[in-house]
Amino acid sequence: MTDEVERTTIRTAFLRLMPLLLLCYFLAYIDRINIGFAALTMNRDLGLSAYVYGVGAGLFFWGYFFFEVPSNLILEKVGARRWISRIMITWGLVSAAMVFVTGPKSFLAMRFLLGAAEAGFFPGIILYLTYWFPAAYRGRIIAVFSVAIPASLGIGAPLSTAIMELHGIAGLHGWQWLFLLEGLPTVIVGLIVLALLPDRPRDARWLSAEQKAWLQGTLDRESRAAQAAHGLTLWKIFLDPRVLGLALIYFANTTANLGLAFFLPQIIKGMGLSNVQTGLLTSIPYIMGTIGILVWGYVSDRTNERRISLCLALVVSAAGLAGAAYLGSSTAAIAAMAVAAIGIYGTKAPFWPLPSTFLTGSAAAGGIALINSIGNLGGFAGPSIVGWVKDATGSFEAGLYALAAIALLAAGAALLIVRPPPRSREPVGETLGRTV
Repeated sequence: MTDEVERTTIRTAFLRLMPLLLLCYFLAYIDRINIGFAALTMNRDLGLSAYVYGVGAGLFFWGYFFFEVPSNLILEKVGARRWISRIMITWGLVSAAMVFVTGPKSFLAMRFLLGAAEAGFFPGIILYLTYWFPAAYRGRIIAVFSVAIPASLGIGAPLSTAIMELHGIAGLHGWQWLFLLEGLPTVIVGLIVLALLPDRPRDARWLSAEQKAWLQGTLDRESRAAQAAHGLTLWKIFLDPRVLGLALIYFANTTANLGLAFFLPQIIKGMGLSNVQTGLLTSIPYIMGTIGILVWGYVSDRTNERRISLCLALVVSAAGLAGAAYLGSSTAAIAAMAVAAIGIYGTKAPFWPLPSTFLTGSAAAGGIALINSIGNLGGFAGPSIVGWVKDATGSFEAGLYALAAIALLAAGAALLIVRPPPRSREPVGETLGRTV
């Protein structure tokens, strides 16, 4: 009977929550990276060099860094429904307001404000998922949620370049239409979140009393076990080597990820393609990245192995980036970028279940946010490195080699920082708490 309750509860929670959360993250990532497609004409219109553009693309993550931890702590206090809704409405409005950018200074300022507006969204969702799904399911759940990243790029690439064809209508540039039409839907979905998203299992009208009791009981037992084993308080997380180590790994992966993502449209267009062709070819690596997330999530949960799964994904991303640099401006380089995307996005499934194995309560809210905020500074480092190298050398190849080296260093860090689980064949829920 318990197995049936578990199966129906997880399935119901998945079907009720994940479609809306996927849509939210899909829109978040489109609003975050559509600057890469806007740059195809915006840089010329605003007089932005590759370096200034790279700094601006990455400045988003400084806004993220400063406001991430406070945002996640507020979410834990006021509830996910209201706070996630607030985040989405704010960032949707700021993203749409990019239409008013007129030069380098306003471009840099708006990118920082966009990061401040979105701060807390991703770690807030990761924290929220720990309120709903036991540890044994989190690799797959986070993998499904993270599908929104490559999906937003795969779908957003041709969509964004198609919107840019509206150039000249109502006197607006194509990139202005891009920010406007991709920012305002986020505001609408933010209002839907306010209306529909339950904060905790006890607030879900679509769960029976028996399902609520099983789910909350399971989550409470796991939380007590983690607290008893590790006992980290909120303030101790800032010095905990596991938290800082995971932040370092995430920083390296984000550096490789967004160093590629923000310049990929320009790299591909450099092959002599039109904007529309560029959008279509840009989608290929991210379609393959979707496969990487789902495969790594399934394998990671089935084997209860986070460490080796994480390391292998980082090695694959390094190999793909180095291959793309070696192959230069060619169709084969796009295939290598697809390999890189499989590894880059495959890391998320084994990575994000790790913090909740030793963090609970406010420590979990602050720790997940701290890992994400420090890690996301890689979103500043990656574009800045690639932009600087492009200005210095006139090509993107050396920048891709640098990203590959960073990903490889992260793979080594994963082996050192993430301790292997015990060899005993205990149930998954009992061993997950000791995998970090």
